Amino acid sequence: MFIGFGYDRHPLVEGRRLVLAGVEIDAPLGSLGHSDGDVLSHAIIDALLGAVGLGDIGTWFPETKEYKDANSLDLLKETVKILEERGFSVVNVDATVVASIVKLSPYREKILENLKSALETSRVNVKFKSGNTLGFEGEERGISAYAVCLVEEKKCTKSI
Repeated sequence: MFIGFGYDRHPLVEGRRLVLAGVEIDAPLGSLGHSDGDVLSHAIIDALLGAVGLGDIGTWFPETKEYKDANSLDLLKETVKILEERGFSVVNVDATVVASIVKLSPYREKILENLKSALETSRVNVKFKSGNTLGFEGEERGISAYAVCLVEEKKCTKSI
């Protein structure tokens, strides 16, 4: 079993969408990023890659033309494939999103549905915090996400 930790943050700006785990959030500002700016998916990707020692999101999905405005939920699915190809599977993910720009709890079920499907596990939890008026999240200037995961190495069942 291997534990991973991930973190991401982006400024909030006009003219961009706010997306979390592939769910578009109705908000007056959106997340500025090379891809769709989905801090939740990005934090989880970093946690998964870190758990198995495969670098970070920039290692696998660099800020190149190929990934400009990419759907981060698709990148998360690709990350799960990368792990599976190396003999690992996701046991669980626990994540926290910090933002005060909009109330996120009405989106929880769709976010969880998307994450469970992408991660191929039912053991997913997401929490939402406001930042209590502190920091750039609390001042509605940005959004951040933290994620931890547990990954297991699949047992070889074939005899040699």
